[in-house]
Amino acid sequence: MDLRNTVDRIQNLVTAETGRRLGVDAELALSKLLRHVASGNGQGQDGFAHRELTILFADLRGFMSISDKYPAEVVLKVLNRCLVTMTEVVFAHEGTIDKFMGDSLMVRFSEATSGKDPVQRSLACAVDLQVAMDELNAHHRENALPELYLGIGISTGAVFVGTLGSELYEAHTVIGEEVNVAARIEAFSLRGQVLISESTYQRCNGLAKTGEPFPLHVKGKSDPIVVRELIEIPSLGKVVPRREVRKSPRVKVGIALAYQVMQTDVTMPEVHKGTILVLGYHGILADIKEPLQLGSEVKIRVDLPLVNHRASDIYGRVKKCNAEGGRYLCGIEFTAITSKTRSSIELLVQLLMQGAERK
Repeated sequence: MDLRNTVDRIQNLVTAETGRRLGVDAELALSKLLRHVASGNGQGQDGFAHRELTILFADLRGFMSISDKYPAEVVLKVLNRCLVTMTEVVFAHEGTIDKFMGDSLMVRFSEATSGKDPVQRSLACAVDLQVAMDELNAHHRENALPELYLGIGISTGAVFVGTLGSELYEAHTVIGEEVNVAARIEAFSLRGQVLISESTYQRCNGLAKTGEPFPLHVKGKSDPIVVRELIEIPSLGKVVPRREVRKSPRVKVGIALAYQVMQTDVTMPEVHKGTILVLGYHGILADIKEPLQLGSEVKIRVDLPLVNHRASDIYGRVKKCNAEGGRYLCGIEFTAITSKTRSSIELLVQLLMQGAERK
């Protein structure tokens, strides 16, 4: 709704009928009423209405890195093209864009805006968003433009819908736990991935094929939530494109480690020291003093802060080792690790991610 234009048209009707325009106070009241109607609060009531919505967050992965590498006009061109494409997909599935937040957007789906099931619309929208990004990236490759990927998180539940502000400035918004959950889930999604909450999955009624459920520790909740990866919607013939370009969740850290080199399955007695610079689910990037050969095996010992776990049972293989400033940056992939240590690493990464930027 074009609010200013609508108010002017009503003013013209009032003037034609009565010979005079509405006063300032009446015009403000009319504007407020129209905003309520546009937001679904047809009664014009103050405060918030309690409704069930499905919330989708979508964020462009890699945007911060291209901001540093490309001219501003290229960055803005790519960003605008991505947001236009995303908007078109959202509208095609009768979603409502709640807000743009830089390189991401928040969308809500409700029964009030369509007779179709909101969960089904949100899942179909998520798949089509990923398909559209694949098509857009193909165009970018042809024109030597940077590629971007979407991470998407979806959750369903009760929220509060209403208007905040005053006559000077008002904004229609949605608040509630499910909004926060959807945002947290999206933050953990990988490139090209769609993650959904258990509440959304339970409302699918067998519509979606997903990966196995897995726990996710999110800020503000003492217990982990259950999350699933959306793979396809068989009845609609929609499949989330699989991508090789994925990075597992990882965070920058500064954790001391000790390691021993393995030779033909024998652990050498000499203990070396280093620092973990990046920690992920499946490996580390470490700063060490001595070079390690590619493909060599190491045994790692490390104390994991925040989760109170001492890991002495990690084995890894050297994937890269580059000299830098008199030291060596060594990428090590885990090859053997106990379930307790793996769970502790995943928990630590999840806790640190929620206080760190990940693009």
